[in-house]
Amino acid sequence: MALSRAAARGGLWRLGPSALSPPRERIQPQLALGVSRSQVCSQLRRSQVRSLSSRAASRALAAAVVGAARWVNSRYEQYLERSFPRFYILHSTFKTGIQALFLEVKEIVRIKSKMSQQRLSSQQLPYREMERLRQFRRDLLKAIPIGIIAIPPFANFLVIILMYFFPRQLLIRQFWTPKQQLEFLDTYDCIRRGSYPTVLRSLELTARALPEPEPRELLQQLCAQVQGGARPHLAQLLAVRGLFSGSLLALNRLQVDHVRALSQVLFLTPHLPAFFLRHRLRSHVLEIRHLDRALLTLGPGQLSEEELRAACYLRGLNSTHLGQAECRAWLEQWLRLSCQLQASEASLLAHSMVLLSLNYSQPPE
Repeated sequence: MALSRAAARGGLWRLGPSALSPPRERIQPQLALGVSRSQVCSQLRRSQVRSLSSRAASRALAAAVVGAARWVNSRYEQYLERSFPRFYILHSTFKTGIQALFLEVKEIVRIKSKMSQQRLSSQQLPYREMERLRQFRRDLLKAIPIGIIAIPPFANFLVIILMYFFPRQLLIRQFWTPKQQLEFLDTYDCIRRGSYPTVLRSLELTARALPEPEPRELLQQLCAQVQGGARPHLAQLLAVRGLFSGSLLALNRLQVDHVRALSQVLFLTPHLPAFFLRHRLRSHVLEIRHLDRALLTLGPGQLSEEELRAACYLRGLNSTHLGQAECRAWLEQWLRLSCQLQASEASLLAHSMVLLSLNYSQPPE
């Protein structure tokens, strides 16, 4: 056995290295397999190049379509501006309003997400975010009726007609033209000022029924001064603050006509039962009080001109025809009063919307 093994080894050694190499027919499939792999790799590279080139072509086609649409839209707007200028104003206002409304909704979603993540209430927000939420709620309530009207089929044409003929009642502020904004704000202020005499008359009648003689006389002097065309001082209002918390001048003890007149001052509907009128009036006055504290933290000097005018208008002053310095002086006086009052003295804050603004400005003839 040992000799046979040695002989076999010796024979293999004599045959040389060629005896240990695999047969030629085994190499050829491997070479063929190597060639197929290179071909597959090259095909993959070609397919990737084709996909990249197809993506680039689709992007170029999309960019060309967008560019063509913009060109057509610009030509269409130029045609409208030349041939139908009034309709062009409505078209551009609607387009700008849609963009502003989209940004507003996006901002509201961000604020709501922040409140949810940080577990904040609306009173804990900064001034601008708190004011955005308040205004968005009012806009949403105003848009609900037109949304209900648009539900039935083919009602869109009726909605368009109504929005064209009644823009102040149906459209929210984003869809008002600059001219309409001034006009509508003046109209709303005229409606609000129409309730001022009723508020002063009711305040004077209630003051006569107060038991304390000295505060009663101070309040009567204050009413006579405002009715005579003078502006009250901050010290005069603070001197009678105690009458508006626990006496007949507290919000929950005012006469119904008095509450209705104050509701119109805050742009609230007066056509509700007395209980709901008092509740809504109190909640809106306290909301303004929270806004005042947030605004004091921010600083009135940080407001832009548009924000300054909106803040004065909300608190009873028609700021559309006043200068920026006049608006700032009035708002600073209001904040000094509001931030000294307690929640139980909300009635004085509601009456101050009339007392401080009645003789501060008069609309132009």
